[in-house]
Amino acid sequence: MAETVKVPVDGVAVTAIGVAVIRARETEREDRLYSDPLAREFVTAAEAGFDAERWARMEALADQFYPGRTIGVRLVDERFGEAIEAGCRQIVLLGAGLDTRAYRMDLPSDVHVYEIDLPELFAFKEPVLAAAHATPTCPRHVIVADLGGDWRKTLLDSGFDPSVPTYWVDEGSLGYLNNDWNQRVVRTLTELSAPGSRFGTGRLLVDPDAPQYRDLRTFVAGDSATEPLPRPRPDDFDVERWLDELGWNTEFRSWNDMTAHLDRPSTPLDPRIGNIAAVRR
Repeated sequence: MAETVKVPVDGVAVTAIGVAVIRARETEREDRLYSDPLAREFVTAAEAGFDAERWARMEALADQFYPGRTIGVRLVDERFGEAIEAGCRQIVLLGAGLDTRAYRMDLPSDVHVYEIDLPELFAFKEPVLAAAHATPTCPRHVIVADLGGDWRKTLLDSGFDPSVPTYWVDEGSLGYLNNDWNQRVVRTLTELSAPGSRFGTGRLLVDPDAPQYRDLRTFVAGDSATEPLPRPRPDDFDVERWLDELGWNTEFRSWNDMTAHLDRPSTPLDPRIGNIAAVRR
């Protein structure tokens, strides 16, 4: 595998490998919140492309983010079920990374999953899936595109139907919705959303200068970079009001409320932290 697959060892694509490490660890627990057998396939293939010191740093970062990130994966799994039950028959993963829900969640055969991500990500992902003889349970479409560019045309050319209610999934690729590029993404997906479509974004209170976030930015930038990636801008505007103006009804769900039913210890967070769930009018 190491001789035929180019492993992304830096850049934003490397964060997907870190999440795969987290999902593989969760899958191996007896009290697992979800099962993702393909995550271990990605981890094994990826480790072969890293030197030992950099891989150790990857695992150390995964350790730091594991408790919250693995619960987040489970919560998005639940949102998948809610969206499908509500009638969404298209699911678009914005920055899909090494997501395997089209394989592991037994999604209905009439649901179409569209995965959008960078070419270097799919150059790693697709050979690993092929070597594992993985078969999705529903139609899966690979959309090689940069969310900061013209991804709309590529999505439409792949068969996406704007008249069908869609669940738009963002697990952190968009970040704070107060930059021009990610606001363009949301405006575009709004234009492509039929009534009843769903979207969600996090409401966070994160210190970007906390050690784990500084370490992550440095790691993603790569060892040869002269400076780490820039720190994110704080959330300094009313996202819910903005989404309402675009034509979405919103409901805030606190992290504490969303995780209360899970049989997994979770440190209570500031009640302002959570997810803004949006439904297209």
